[in-house]
Amino acid sequence: MNVKPIIPQNSNIDQTNYYTFGKIFSDEELAWINNLQNLYPLVGATIIGDESETNPIRKSSIKWINHDEYSAWLYDKIIDLAMKANNELWDFNLHSIIDSIQYTEYYDDGGHYDWHVDIGPRSINHRKISITVQLSDPEEYEGGDFELWTGGEFKTLPKSKGDAILFPSFLMHRITPITKGTRKSLVLWIGGGSYK
Repeated sequence: MNVKPIIPQNSNIDQTNYYTFGKIFSDEELAWINNLQNLYPLVGATIIGDESETNPIRKSSIKWINHDEYSAWLYDKIIDLAMKANNELWDFNLHSIIDSIQYTEYYDDGGHYDWHVDIGPRSINHRKISITVQLSDPEEYEGGDFELWTGGEFKTLPKSKGDAILFPSFLMHRITPITKGTRKSLVLWIGGGSYK
């Protein structure tokens, strides 16, 4: 018996896939981002539910780059990328950015972020798309691989300077320990309503 779906399905949607943009920022823009991040204080990173800066799951330092006249262009550019990827792959209902852009540094003292998802309770329950922008040249550090688990296997993603990686916030991912140098990146989350 041939059973038809009750709700029409879009076969182009793949909510276990990621999207990459190569070299989305010019060298001049990357220099501007570096100057921009200097305006904000560096603090130890924490995780939701544990405000300790010595949690074994995560070891890095972060800054929050707020939306203002100096950073608006950066938000606009990243949002444009998210909309393009969402239209092509996921078709999520999106409505906001609640979090500021997170600037992150991982150092060669074991800096890492173990397997985790970006969506969760309370203040992060709106996240649907996670965006990471690589700010360091891969020759500047060792380790620090961005790995994404899409079910069945994990994938090591590109890490060229200026690249952007976008993926659904419910996918498991990690940054492997840094063994030499410093890895720098930007992270932003695009939000939406509850999954229904």
